[in-house]
Amino acid sequence: MTVSEFVAKWQKVALTERAAAQQHFLDLCDLFEHPKPADADPTGEWFTFEKGAAKHGGGDGFADVWKRGFFGWEYKGKHKDLDAAYDQLLQYREALENPPLLVVCDMDRIVVHTNFTATVAKVHDIPLAELHQPRNLEILRAVFHSPDQLKPGVTSAAITAEAASRLADIAQGLRARGLDAHQVAHFLDRIVFCLFAEDVGLLPKDLFRRLVENTRESPSRFTRLIGQLFEAMAQGGDFGLDKILCFNGSLFTAEPVLELTPEEIERIHAASQLEWSAVDPSIFGTLFERGMDPAKRAQLGAHYTSREDIETLVEPVVMQPLRREWQELRQTVANLLTTGRKKPTGREKSPPSPAVMRKARTEADLMIKQFLLRLARVKVLDPACGSGNFLYVTLQKLKDLEKEVVVHATQQGFREYLPLIGPWQLYGIEVNSYAFDLAQMTVWIGYLQWTRANGYGWPVEPILRPMEKNFQCMDAILACSSPIHGASETPDKSGYYEPEWPQVDFVVGNPPFLGGKKMRAELGDEYVDKLFSVWKDRVPPEADLCCYWFEKARKHVQEGKCQRAGLLATQGIRGGANREVLKRIKESGDIFFAESDRPWILDGANVHVSMVAFDGREEPTRTLDGKAIATINANLSSAADVAEARRLEDNVRLGFMGTTKQGPFDIPEELALQWLSLPNPHGRPNSDVLVPWINGQDVTKRGRSMWIIDFFNMTEAEAAGYESPFAYVTEHVRKAREAKPRDWYRPEWWQLYAQRPEMRNALARCSRFIVTPRVAKHRLFVWLAAPTNPDCQLIVFARSDDYFFGVLQSRVHEVWALKLGTRLETRPRYTPTTCFETFPFPELTDGLGTQMNADGRGYGETSTGSIRANPRESASHSVALTIAQAAKELDELRNRWLNPPEWVREEVIEFPGSVHGPWARYVVTEGDGCQVVGDRPGADAETRGHGDAGTQSKIPNPKSKIGTVRYPRLVPKDAECAKKLAKRTLTNLYNERPTWLQLAHRRLDAAVFAAYGWPTTLTDEEILEKLLELNLARSDEGNGLGRR
Repeated sequence: MTVSEFVAKWQKVALTERAAAQQHFLDLCDLFEHPKPADADPTGEWFTFEKGAAKHGGGDGFADVWKRGFFGWEYKGKHKDLDAAYDQLLQYREALENPPLLVVCDMDRIVVHTNFTATVAKVHDIPLAELHQPRNLEILRAVFHSPDQLKPGVTSAAITAEAASRLADIAQGLRARGLDAHQVAHFLDRIVFCLFAEDVGLLPKDLFRRLVENTRESPSRFTRLIGQLFEAMAQGGDFGLDKILCFNGSLFTAEPVLELTPEEIERIHAASQLEWSAVDPSIFGTLFERGMDPAKRAQLGAHYTSREDIETLVEPVVMQPLRREWQELRQTVANLLTTGRKKPTGREKSPPSPAVMRKARTEADLMIKQFLLRLARVKVLDPACGSGNFLYVTLQKLKDLEKEVVVHATQQGFREYLPLIGPWQLYGIEVNSYAFDLAQMTVWIGYLQWTRANGYGWPVEPILRPMEKNFQCMDAILACSSPIHGASETPDKSGYYEPEWPQVDFVVGNPPFLGGKKMRAELGDEYVDKLFSVWKDRVPPEADLCCYWFEKARKHVQEGKCQRAGLLATQGIRGGANREVLKRIKESGDIFFAESDRPWILDGANVHVSMVAFDGREEPTRTLDGKAIATINANLSSAADVAEARRLEDNVRLGFMGTTKQGPFDIPEELALQWLSLPNPHGRPNSDVLVPWINGQDVTKRGRSMWIIDFFNMTEAEAAGYESPFAYVTEHVRKAREAKPRDWYRPEWWQLYAQRPEMRNALARCSRFIVTPRVAKHRLFVWLAAPTNPDCQLIVFARSDDYFFGVLQSRVHEVWALKLGTRLETRPRYTPTTCFETFPFPELTDGLGTQMNADGRGYGETSTGSIRANPRESASHSVALTIAQAAKELDELRNRWLNPPEWVREEVIEFPGSVHGPWARYVVTEGDGCQVVGDRPGADAETRGHGDAGTQSKIPNPKSKIGTVRYPRLVPKDAECAKKLAKRTLTNLYNERPTWLQLAHRRLDAAVFAAYGWPTTLTDEEILEKLLELNLARSDEGNGLGRR
């Protein structure tokens, strides 16, 4: 009996409770493939009708149906009081041996009450009209077969996680014995399918459990019998006294069975006790893959991608157009069945004739049939299918839509159509052989689960179909020419080419997340070079790996080999080189759906991703972050398309990435202080090549007091004169550099890899400069004092004025930087080219706000002659000065919180220093009558003698060229203060955001908004729109920091 037949029959029945109850229950036994009471238990000892029971309140009574350890079942006539029936069962409960489920039914509703000890009771109310819903069928199947599935707290996810963990333990043990990892994976794939097949009834009841239980002490028997079972499943036939269905497919092809130890067989026996019919393929595949693949074993206990996350992409890409098509067809069918016309005019004066209605009905029936055939021809490709979770969820959604159509057709009185959709419509490409086999098993288990949960019989034999043409174990973006297969695309000179993807309707999936800078380390130089060669002019070499899937899918759509595509990427797809692939998508088609910044799980870690769906411009709607909008830009925004922002000339050569070491040039301060006082053969001080070194972590947390050896632009002979630093670099850096095979590690092994001469020149006149971490949770800007060497994880700004600092630290700039930047995992990334060089500063007249004196100072620092007096200039000066004052106040408040005077003291370090070296500002003498020379790299004659207070260079005799550096620094007053200071970091401060900090930022933001002439109430989108307008206007004038 099918679900539809059951519902149709019992909707018409109007018999009394006594006349209908037993027949109703017998029909349910047929529906859920459960033996009837008299067949299963002729004696009525554990499963029977009218179970006698003594009522708790006295008197006699009975339960209409009872099965020991499963349920007590009470019937009432249609529309009678089921609460009273439940009360009656509560009275019987103890006499019925306290079953885990108490069920009441009036033939129109079935209500299941859980009755597990020490749990909160849960009620499942199932109306007859909703019996076809998968969850309701799953509940009733559990009532008959496995009530523990309904136990509150025991979820499918928990069962799945435990099942995957059990199998992973077995896999680890097998590999530890030296067995081939791929043979282990394929063997356990077959074991998993047997466990599932047994629990859903595709194998005879308890067949596999009995086999394992009876061979636990005899591994040779286990190997022989399990091999015979696999053979029987491959071909169909007898296994002992049991008849085995033919499964076929590639899963049970003839392969040697692994010989297990008694302990390993015992583990399989323990795993067989789980309820394998309840595993969730959408997560089982991922968890099982982690256990199978040694490289992913550590992730086994980590979080996984949920079905809901996958559906977020599958729905708009695959299901939205199909549902829209179905809704249009459904309305047409309704019109035909009521008016005889597909599109009635509403002016019909008389009902259609019976002949017209018969013809209309035939036409409606044919349209439904054609749509079902259309669904059965849909093809979906996941070009990085992994363990198959995206394909599994897609199949489930397609099957649900198919069932909706079938049920609707039945309700309209049409014939009952059989389901046609199956795994053979799915296509997958996967380079990992562990995941490749697993993906096929995942979709088959999912398909069979759906068939069972929705009341349809098993498919005709063979149960499984070969999937070699659907699933390919290959690289999806780089292929090599073969004398056998040849190349479907024109290969480059190396014999590598762009592989062909199958022609499908939809592409959906989750390509690998690997940043462009990590590709060589992870994939190897040879592979990356060939990849760049094949995809040149289409994907920038700096782009992340996932961008190649985006470009391939775009081409697939453009060539008519796919209707729509939807892929995941790190949210970095919105910016930099990555964004170029989205620009190409917009050129040949359009983006119709996007989630710009969505939390995700990657290899068990929390990251942020973007979801992007696109087509050839056929989709009429646009949805961004759950909102309907008019257009989606290449940077995955909807309003101002900041991707159009251009570089502004005045911003260029002010923002830089810090130096890159490419070797252990950094040293602890203790070692640097030892070297600073040591003499050298050439008479020069080591302070020429030793300076403090700061990276992003030092800014967001506490400074680690690290220094760096910096032989900037020195020859090997010049560097060797600094004896101890050079010896250290020779021992620690040279070996590391020479071990690198690529020629882009500079031959001057004693120098930093990226020395940033442009940055050094720009900083030469700055006594202090601004930095911000490239990647940080909070967008922070801080001052560093020369001669600190900033690491490449810092973005450096060659300005010394508070005005400039204030604009950067304002909300206006933060909004722009967040939109034009990208992310690393959950943290925003700042790049000078996109975030800074495109940013239009407030427009101040006559260059005020950009004007600096020679040492880089501007507003907010005393500087003779930097302000001219006329009314317009005074107004601009007032605006800029307000920003500078607010910025200075914010910085002072933060510094006092970070280093309270009550907890720190100033300590001065003394060491020899060159007056032309990096420490020139700190060179002094111990005597009086000192001459001020103010000499430093980049200083000219005009600026000498105009150094900053407290940073002047003084020596008794300028010709000596070497004096004493007095370098002040803050240190904790004692150990207790040091302990308290360790918790005072900028990250902690901005996590807490105390009121004083919020108020200081508000004052700064208000000053910056006033400089732009904008109200402070602007939304982020409005700020972006206005900034883009300024950017585009200024780019034509060649000015970014302000009008000259």
